[in-house]
Amino acid sequence: MNILALETSTRQLSVALWRDGAVTERKAESITGGSALVLPWVDELLAEAGLAMGALDGIAFGAGPGSFTGLRLACGVAQGLACGLDLPTLGVSTLAALALASGEPRVFACLDARMNEVYFAAYAVAGDAVTELQAPQVAPPNMVALPVGDDWIGCGDGFASYGAALPQPARVRADVWPTAAAVAALAAPLLARGEGGDAAQAMPFYVRDKVALTTAERLARGGVR
Repeated sequence: MNILALETSTRQLSVALWRDGAVTERKAESITGGSALVLPWVDELLAEAGLAMGALDGIAFGAGPGSFTGLRLACGVAQGLACGLDLPTLGVSTLAALALASGEPRVFACLDARMNEVYFAAYAVAGDAVTELQAPQVAPPNMVALPVGDDWIGCGDGFASYGAALPQPARVRADVWPTAAAVAALAAPLLARGEGGDAAQAMPFYVRDKVALTTAERLARGGVR
């Protein structure tokens, strides 16, 4: 099975090509968006593998939560490529992808959501299987609670951004990001079972439905005017 995967929900952008478990990937950090990087990476990966776009069996993308602009980029590119080829698409949780990318068995995933909030969720990881133990949520750091247990590994830039304001797990790895390779690994068994959907119906998973706060809301959450 050949799967193209896109992950642009954070400033760490990546595109991966999955070929029956073998993965090649392009990635780079960008704070200005990734529209100029993603499609050239797709072309490079396919060319290196000697594959035409029509040889793909599906396209997966990091659906969120994450940067609204980044989520729309990954979803839009996935839709654009899949529609013309009538390929199934599949959105994958970026927090689950972060958990898998960490290589840790018990992951409390936490990404900076801006607006003095974090996205967070908890997962058990065994090989390429990721089990959600706490569903993705968004909240101010001082309202976040770890699940029961003392063996959680905190992963993601939420810990770099908010530090002591967050509950402290057994260990922290703030440098872990969701990756397209992890998105592909999570999507592969689902696409193989025919669980991909119509590209036209693909949607980001925002978790939060607001893109800005009022001044009063920012002050209440510890922000500045």
